[in-house]
Amino acid sequence: MERPQPDSMSQDLSEALKEATKEVHIRAENSEFMRNFQKGQVSREGFKLVMASLYHIYTALEEEIERNKQNPVYAPLYFPEELHRRAALEQDMAFWYGPHWQEAIPYTPATQHYVKRLHEVGGSHPELLVAHAYTRYLGDLSGGQVLKKIAQKAMALPSSGEGLAFFTFPSIDNPTKFKQLYRARMNTLEMTPEVKHRVTEEAKTAFLLNIELFEELQALLTEEHKDQSPSQTEFLRQRPASLVQDTTAAETPRGKSQISTSSSQTPLLRWVLTLSFLLATVAVGIYAM
Repeated sequence: MERPQPDSMSQDLSEALKEATKEVHIRAENSEFMRNFQKGQVSREGFKLVMASLYHIYTALEEEIERNKQNPVYAPLYFPEELHRRAALEQDMAFWYGPHWQEAIPYTPATQHYVKRLHEVGGSHPELLVAHAYTRYLGDLSGGQVLKKIAQKAMALPSSGEGLAFFTFPSIDNPTKFKQLYRARMNTLEMTPEVKHRVTEEAKTAFLLNIELFEELQALLTEEHKDQSPSQTEFLRQRPASLVQDTTAAETPRGKSQISTSSSQTPLLRWVLTLSFLLATVAVGIYAM
């Protein structure tokens, strides 16, 4: 195991996390996802798929936060009213998938992999939970309003914000001041240099799990326009997380009948652009903090 470096040992936790994830941030920034995002094009079908994955991810994250809300390794960062996203995502799921969304939303292998790691951390390594909360919440809070406006324009969504509740934090009046408070609380967490190192490594893992998710969804939707086999639908929903490394482009998420196939090239381009949009929530958001 890599030993913590002296510089990281003396840094505040918030700065150590930002420093530790620079390399993986550059990898994401140089990807096709990020280049296409600048064009501001977002497809509805791709957006729905990624939002469904975020619902599963935040459900798991917030279950583990509730489990550890009184644990001193996380308690100072417990801000359910201000930050928690599950209720907002439930509203978005109803908007995008209808009243029976619980039975309609996809649950891809990479999403399962991410969820599995969150439960492992919350159950066995709660001191690492801060890495996932930091990566997700402050990233989403930082980039949320900009991304919301892009999505509204690109998909002609209602100005009232329907379908985009995830990006709205009604209990936070001043995001900048709240992020300062959150970082200050992070820096009060007591941890040894070894634990701090493990936390920074977990933050990199969180970033990589997000990249893995978007790459998988791109491959799945790419194949969607080549193979409309209905036999793949239920198989994808039921695959265990342990099979994530064996995922192939032939697997297709549930709800595929709703994906447009009017053109073999345009839907693919729009999907790549969609991934860019959602990846920016993680990659760009963190570094806007």
